[in-house]
Amino acid sequence: MSAIKRIGILSSGGDAPGINATIRAVAKSAIVAHNMEVIGIKGGFTGIVDRDYIELNMMNLSSLLSMGGTILGSSRDGAYRKLLKKDEDAVEALKEAYKDLGLDAIVCIGGNGTQKTAATFSTLGFNVIGIPKTIDNDVWGTDVTFGFDTAVSIATELIDRVHSTAQSHNRVIVVEVMGHDVGWIALHAGMAGGADIILLPELGCDLELVKSAILQRYEEGKKYAIIVVAEGLTLEGQGKDESISSYISRWLRDQAEIDCRETVLGYVQRGGAPTAFDRNLCTRMGGHASQLIADGIFGVMVAMRNGKITHVPLSEVNGKLRVVKPQDELIREGRRMDVSFGIDFDKLRVTTE
Repeated sequence: MSAIKRIGILSSGGDAPGINATIRAVAKSAIVAHNMEVIGIKGGFTGIVDRDYIELNMMNLSSLLSMGGTILGSSRDGAYRKLLKKDEDAVEALKEAYKDLGLDAIVCIGGNGTQKTAATFSTLGFNVIGIPKTIDNDVWGTDVTFGFDTAVSIATELIDRVHSTAQSHNRVIVVEVMGHDVGWIALHAGMAGGADIILLPELGCDLELVKSAILQRYEEGKKYAIIVVAEGLTLEGQGKDESISSYISRWLRDQAEIDCRETVLGYVQRGGAPTAFDRNLCTRMGGHASQLIADGIFGVMVAMRNGKITHVPLSEVNGKLRVVKPQDELIREGRRMDVSFGIDFDKLRVTTE
């Protein structure tokens, strides 16, 4: 039997479909398979010091698999992480609260910021396990994060719906999807939704090439086009408070007299119930986290690598970002199908092979 008796679970950062399913998976497997007590810490990392928690049991876990959001609430804890690095009193307060709560380990569910804070906790001597969560799919060390598949599915459905309007009105429509620093949602939803042009922060964009791609479609008798762009792309000339989709739409109207409109999908991408894929991913990752705790393995983040659930050191994840590369398979196949990515790949020395 494991020496670990009582664990805490918290969620931090932005919400994503599947957090509750992950809480359920960690807690149920810990209770049933390892005879552990489990508490849910409310409000992120600060909930530890605040001693703000709920007891988790088989009754209150039963309805979480398909529920969106997080029953534990969340917070942005970057400032707290910085405080712990510089303030000995804050560290002592945390240790005292950890002891008062009777914790033997903490499972931290969240994205890049959460994993950085978890890594800080680990260096302070706490037993920590991270589970990657973000619709952006940008956490280094794992092939996929839960929430991503759901966000792509939602965005794809909405892109599908835009097609009929664009075609009916002979119009170009710019669809802006989430992705602050990376274009994983734009790439996957754009390809799945049959977008004609896909623009990613990692690659940048030449609007003259976007214009040329649209005009080429016009010459071929296709009087409409769908552009999918990640919100994190920024271009010279874009207004300070102007969204990237608004700027591209305005530029095409002004520079090429192209009838263009934009739509921003926004928070709808990260709300609601997770897909079946994400639910099962949450179950696998959560179960692996509880097994790691039972085996006494800490300071790691659960990850999927080549279709298998494993784990990587938090110290390796800390400060890194998983980005879309020009050689990505979907980009390669998109180029072969005449999808424009708004750049000259020859200048990048990237081939389709």
